[in-house]
This record gives sequence, C-alpha cells and structure tokens, in this order.
Amino acid sequence: MFLHIVNIDYLEAYKLRLTFSNHTVREVDLAQELYGEIFEPLKDVNFFRQVFLNPETNTIEWPNGADFAPEFLYDLGQNIPQTA
Repeated sequence: MFLHIVNIDYLEAYKLRLTFSNHTVREVDLAQELYGEIFEPLKDVNFFRQVFLNPETNTIEWPNGADFAPEFLYDLGQNIPQTA
C-alpha cells in the first residue's frame, strides 16, 4: 500500500503533524533531517513554515522543490493517538 499525506499542521520549530492516507496521524520533527543543498533553506524557520501539500505527489513540499517521501516521514514520525 502506498502512503500519501492528506493533511499538514505546522506545530513549532521543525515539527509537523501529518495525517496519512491510512488515517494515521504522526508528529514529525525534521530538525535533524535538513542536510544537503536542497534542504539548507529550510533551516530558516520562516521558510520551513512555507510547507505545503503537493497534490500531484501527495507529500509535503517547499517552494524551492525540497520534499520528503511519505514513507520516510511515516517511519520517522511518532504516532499520535486519535481521540473520539
């Protein structure tokens, strides 16, 4: 099964709450994942906050084209239990 991201909530610093297509919600801290030329601009929190959901790739992306695979984000994230 391919995972897709269906919702993003910016939390703080480099943390996002992501909702996946399997209805799982995970909190992801990307602070330690921002290495390499494409991710360098994301170290500026104001730029990091410009994250958006790309409807063509079904993952998070930034205006400079940086993105992460949904499966990577799913594995990296901490599960957030859903309340009724």
